Amino acid sequence: MSMKEYMKAMKDANEFMDAKEAEAISIFVFSAGWCPDCRFIEPFMERLVSKYHDYTFYYVDRDEHMELAQELMVMGIPSFIAVGQGKELGRFVSKLRKSEAEIDAFLASLK
Repeated sequence: MSMKEYMKAMKDANEFMDAKEAEAISIFVFSAGWCPDCRFIEPFMERLVSKYHDYTFYYVDRDEHMELAQELMVMGIPSFIAVGQGKELGRFVSKLRKSEAEIDAFLASLK
């Protein structure tokens, strides 16, 4: 199942700014249809979204939102940026393929 089916698809940069100011934690997952490492995480991301149901997950198509990706210095995908309470709370960005355990540990660290 595609991540777009169980995450909110980000419409515009205003959504990012609104989520950043919100009290709740939002996770922005930068991805793209052509990205093999993004397809690799799809089978287990649905479990993580369910596990962390108190977070709001946004699917951000990096190609459609290139300006925001550049502003946030997102160079590789998939990338995870957590925001809330007026600031960036954390990010998980690396050029290596991400495992379910690594993403789970990142999400757990935000609590």
